[in-house]
Amino acid sequence: MSVKVPRGTQDILPGQSEKWQYIESIAKDVCRRYHYKEIRTPIFEHTELFTRSVGDTTDIVQKEMYTFEDRGERSLTLRPEGTAAVVRSFVENKMFGIPDQPTKLFYTGPMFRYERPQSGRYRQFVQFGVEAIGSEDPAIDAEVIALIMDIYKSAGLKKLNLVINSLGDAESRNAHREALIAHFEPRIDEFCTDCQTRLAKNPLRILDCKKDRDHELMATAPSILDYLNDESKAYFAKVTSYLDAIGIAYTIDPKLVRGLDYYNHTAFEVMSEAEGFGAITTLCGGGRYNGLVQDLGGPESPGIGFAFSIERFIAAMEAERIEWPVDNGLDCFIVALGIEAKDHSVALVHELRTAGFSADRDYQDRKMKAQLKASDRQKARFTAILGEDELAENRITVKDMAEGSQDNVLLSELTDYLKTKMEAK
Repeated sequence: MSVKVPRGTQDILPGQSEKWQYIESIAKDVCRRYHYKEIRTPIFEHTELFTRSVGDTTDIVQKEMYTFEDRGERSLTLRPEGTAAVVRSFVENKMFGIPDQPTKLFYTGPMFRYERPQSGRYRQFVQFGVEAIGSEDPAIDAEVIALIMDIYKSAGLKKLNLVINSLGDAESRNAHREALIAHFEPRIDEFCTDCQTRLAKNPLRILDCKKDRDHELMATAPSILDYLNDESKAYFAKVTSYLDAIGIAYTIDPKLVRGLDYYNHTAFEVMSEAEGFGAITTLCGGGRYNGLVQDLGGPESPGIGFAFSIERFIAAMEAERIEWPVDNGLDCFIVALGIEAKDHSVALVHELRTAGFSADRDYQDRKMKAQLKASDRQKARFTAILGEDELAENRITVKDMAEGSQDNVLLSELTDYLKTKMEAK
């Protein structure tokens, strides 16, 4: 029986995993500079968390969640997104009581959605996300947007388009809701069954429909910007003025609604405009979610955040042909010849590793030529050869693979010798 990786998932092998580590290290360093701290939540949560927060009319809840009953007949769901779990933890652990607010958090980990696998989209995918909970200052919206743009800039991405919109407060959304119902209702039978259901429950979701996105009524649908009350207009104007002040370019798109029910006020996406990236250009999405903390049992604590897929981040870097600064080479490979030399090399490799070098040796009892080829394949900066003659003299021959030079070094001085050579490079 041949067992293969489940459809919609992938193995991240050596040679690829370094790219993931590189992106994660950039994102974590930017979060450090913005004073965001890491949070880690469970991979599965009670199903009710997502139906209450994400929204029971969304595609995620209706079609995409991996839900199961445990042995106690409790309904659990593999997390389809990160915000709900972070907010649940914020409430449960009473982080709203921390004197300094907002609480600034970041997370990274696998998410799960049952959807048709395609380029850059998987059923198990990894997201990196940020949440700032506890402030309704428009400046924190601008900060969160600046943070994601800083992550992309730090990785070298340039062909980006930041798209923003305001979804308004509850009053604005209700006025827009009634306008959408009046717009779509006369011809709702021309839309898919999902949209027909959404008309009464949440007509804003119709604008996010993938099946009917080319219907003529989509192009003429009422714009949320025309229904913003004075407070919502002022809030959005503040956000855009702060983005202008810090030099972040953006495009306002009234049709940007995002796919989750908890969003209000600021919503945004970052698109890749790199040639050949693909039809689905979204790299990152986020927005404000005032009210979500209260919905999950906490006090009034407005929040805003974003999440991006690391898989799509990698695809964008490759579309822009950005060189990966990933060094897979060893510092030193030890070639041991003869039983005594091989025995001695075990402690020698350990000594180098303890001193901070990446080091390896042969474990297949190969001849010298084969060991030298292995050193070359592993891109070793130095190849150290230990034979019976060298061992008798307590010395080792060290080849600098870049320069082509070699030295005969005392075994007791190998670590110091490599440190001196590495510092000189």
